[in-house]
Amino acid sequence: MAAKKALIIGITGQDGAYLAKYLLDKGYEVTGSSRDVMASSFANLQTLGIRDKVKLVSVSINDFRSVFNAIQSFDPDEIYNLAGQTSVGLSFDQPVEAIESIAIGTLNILEVIRLQNKSIRFYNAGSSECFGDTGNIPANEHTPFAPRSPYAVAKSTAKWLINSYRESYGLYACTGILFNHESPLRPERFVTQKIIAGAAKIKAGQLSKLQLGNLEISRDWGWAPEYVQAMWLMMQLDKPDDFVIATGRQESLKYFVAKAFEYFDLDWQKYVEIEPSFFRPNEIVSSIGNPEKAIKSLGWSKPTDVDGVIKMMCAAQAQKHQK
Repeated sequence: MAAKKALIIGITGQDGAYLAKYLLDKGYEVTGSSRDVMASSFANLQTLGIRDKVKLVSVSINDFRSVFNAIQSFDPDEIYNLAGQTSVGLSFDQPVEAIESIAIGTLNILEVIRLQNKSIRFYNAGSSECFGDTGNIPANEHTPFAPRSPYAVAKSTAKWLINSYRESYGLYACTGILFNHESPLRPERFVTQKIIAGAAKIKAGQLSKLQLGNLEISRDWGWAPEYVQAMWLMMQLDKPDDFVIATGRQESLKYFVAKAFEYFDLDWQKYVEIEPSFFRPNEIVSSIGNPEKAIKSLGWSKPTDVDGVIKMMCAAQAQKHQK
């Protein structure tokens, strides 16, 4: 039997790299895209030791012809859309780019599948940001969306496009509504890695202070390699469906900071400074998800919670500084 073929649109990020490795381990033939293959370093693929095992192509997701050519050329069994703007903060400065790369990009993929090959299975990366502030009530698949940022508006639009094409044209299209998920592959522009790298640098004498924004926000943090497994499991169902992927536990950013600094035997209050300019215009204070449906319907294992995430990310950072 020929190997299944998967196209990962947006392979350069954390999730794309882990998903590529997961699929390769399952015997898939994997092609991955970035906006410009010649300009991308593919550092995450290098880190995971799979750079030479993946075919790479340039795809501009908001250019219909670019998407059409890539899908027609590769003819995948499964498409995973992980592309588009990834920063909530950046979306306030670049809202048009957020809408075009996320909502229009998703629409382009759906249209190509509809026109070319309706048997292709399509996974789209949703976001917990769509729910807005959940308070202390974990969001599930029936929780109404209340997006607060251009990024969240774009992700919400993409999710409803998925539902529309699934119902109207019978496409196998699904959305994983993923809550925050982290790993050592996160760049330092993400606050979790900024915190852990900052603590490691302070411990090594390379940094004296760490500037952060609002520490009172709370998030549901999970472990990225487990979340890409959930993506694949969604694509194996007989009928497509949408799932919340989360741990069901939330903690404050202050908790995250304290635990990370504790790992390096540091008192965070001696080193962390609050920088008001880092506060977002319309911040979500509380965000927590309910993964019950994914655990029951997908057979997804109980995910690693925030304490495990912090410990593994700190261990990776400590090892990096020992080299």
